[in-house]
Amino acid sequence: MTNCICRQNASREQLLQYLNEVSFAINDVILFLDTHPDCTDALEFFQKNSAARNEALAEYARLYGPLTIDTANDTESASWEWIKQPFPWE
Repeated sequence: MTNCICRQNASREQLLQYLNEVSFAINDVILFLDTHPDCTDALEFFQKNSAARNEALAEYARLYGPLTIDTANDTESASWEWIKQPFPWE
């Protein structure tokens, strides 16, 4: 999960799949860190993948509209036009 797919001109579906995969990895390592808070490898994995996820979320927001409220300001439009787009599952 270390290489952000958004650098590779991914399609919408590929970018969503990447976001699902990296989000799962982050959630999984968070559970591990709950019981192993001093594991530097796990913390490094979390930080690297969290940054990659944020980058991919920003790229998705730029291309297709925000997926999370955190990326609502990352769109090029200042209006709520993104609500008119198909939802990610459509």
